[in-house]
Amino acid sequence: MRLNLVVFLFFSTRILVAQDNYPQDAFQSPLEIPLILAGTFGELRSDHFHSGIDIKTQQREGLPVMAVADGTVTRIKVSLWGYGKVIYVAHPNGYTSVYGHLKKFGPELEDYVKKVQYEKQSYEVEIFPDFGELKVTKGSVIAYSGNTGGSAGPHLHFEIRSSITEKPTNPLLYGYEVRDATNPTVLGLFGYPLSDGALINQSAKTTQINFTKQPDGSLLADKVSALGTIGFGINSFDRQDLAANKNGVYSVKQTVNGRVYSEFDFETFSFGETRYINTLIDYPYFYKNRQRIQKCFKEPYNHLDIYKSLYNNGKIDIEEGMSYQVELLISDILGNITKLIIPVEGKREPQKVAKDDDRTDDFIIADKPNNFDLGAAKVYFPANTFYEDFYINLKKGTDTIAIHDNSVAAHRNFTISFDPSKYPLEERKQLFIAHLDEDMRPSYSKTYKRDGSFTTRTRTLGTYTLVRDSVAPTIRPKNFKEKQWLSNYSYLSLNISDELSGIDTYSATLNGEWILMEYEPKTNTITYNFDDKILNTNECELKVTVTDNVGNSNTFTSIFFRK
Repeated sequence: MRLNLVVFLFFSTRILVAQDNYPQDAFQSPLEIPLILAGTFGELRSDHFHSGIDIKTQQREGLPVMAVADGTVTRIKVSLWGYGKVIYVAHPNGYTSVYGHLKKFGPELEDYVKKVQYEKQSYEVEIFPDFGELKVTKGSVIAYSGNTGGSAGPHLHFEIRSSITEKPTNPLLYGYEVRDATNPTVLGLFGYPLSDGALINQSAKTTQINFTKQPDGSLLADKVSALGTIGFGINSFDRQDLAANKNGVYSVKQTVNGRVYSEFDFETFSFGETRYINTLIDYPYFYKNRQRIQKCFKEPYNHLDIYKSLYNNGKIDIEEGMSYQVELLISDILGNITKLIIPVEGKREPQKVAKDDDRTDDFIIADKPNNFDLGAAKVYFPANTFYEDFYINLKKGTDTIAIHDNSVAAHRNFTISFDPSKYPLEERKQLFIAHLDEDMRPSYSKTYKRDGSFTTRTRTLGTYTLVRDSVAPTIRPKNFKEKQWLSNYSYLSLNISDELSGIDTYSATLNGEWILMEYEPKTNTITYNFDDKILNTNECELKVTVTDNVGNSNTFTSIFFRK
């Protein structure tokens, strides 16, 4: 009990010190409801760390979003993916607040954005107002919460960044209160033999280690026998009160016989390094099991700056006849801690499980450019596409090629170039480069057609081929019919979809004038709001044109009436 108290006081003091570096009363809440989180800062996401907190909005859209302090709007963006509709507000104290996945902007900002959208005749826009042009006051309503962009459900994505470096910091360090009295949960513990000849429990492969909960709440692993240089990794999550979401933990500290070997936390990070998340996690395990193991050791190609302490890069040299006590302290930002104790005995034992033999005919040298001719296509990997050297599995073909699989993470885009010369010229117009999933279903990979070559740039390994799309997109009205009176309607809604290459562009006019149609790809819906007030006659002709990614186009026309 005394040891647990000491550990708690250590982490609590450390977190309080971190909070002292940030203003505690400068920012109010962006919402009028209690802060219940669906996602935490630094949470492990696909190819990036989560750069803010996701605040639940009671499973609904349209809640008022308020400026957290006086400031000026420096950026507004409307996009189909990412943050969707998002506002950036710079504050006099050197911070910028960010509000994402919005349904709509406040009245002044909504008019400002729509003016730009109509000028550019585009739903997607990015605007950088002059500094001071759009001022906001603390507590003023600047937007309404929504579900736009790459959002899986209604919520507000909220960030606080440095206005100078643009580095995001954990918003919970600024005095925001989130109820949390629960210790993090550890789902799995894994041991990694790292040096030549290293073994863990007689295995040269990554090994899962069992553990049990002790009466004092700590976790105790089964005794590990090992030799050589090894490392550990954990699969863990944290829950806040009032929410069932499995969120990310704040910090992980590893000690060996009382000495700190590694410690990292999510106080802040740089957007420029966020893709190195693939070096923090066990990426092959994630590819196979869709669960993220955080390594407590640092690989040589890991350039993350989240580490507060490192000794021997967190790797543990196990000598025969020696005993070691490894402790992992997993904490949330409020200082709730789970301690995992791993007893390790240095012991020489015969190997029972050998490493997999992954050798192939082709080898990637990560810091050198690599070219391969696979028959139907050529592949070019720029230097540092990958994090480390490895044997790559390549399959040639006359129509289809295979580039390893996604158990290896690519840090940079590489290039695939197909030769379409065997296809007739007219047919080539409808061809695109497709990535095939495990069920051989194609998905469009952005295809550049020039100089008799089809090229795509991607970070996704796997199977690729050329696919023909000869079918135009479909367009269907959702809430109206031909020659219907729509006087009491507030909006028009249509469904647009394309089954193969996907939608590239769309546009719409009313009586020949361009109108703003808001596109929601998650529901394949485009919507026109009659509040735009560009109608000047009772009889209206709507024309909508949709084009897919290979140029197939379809136009829908309809007459309706409105007073």
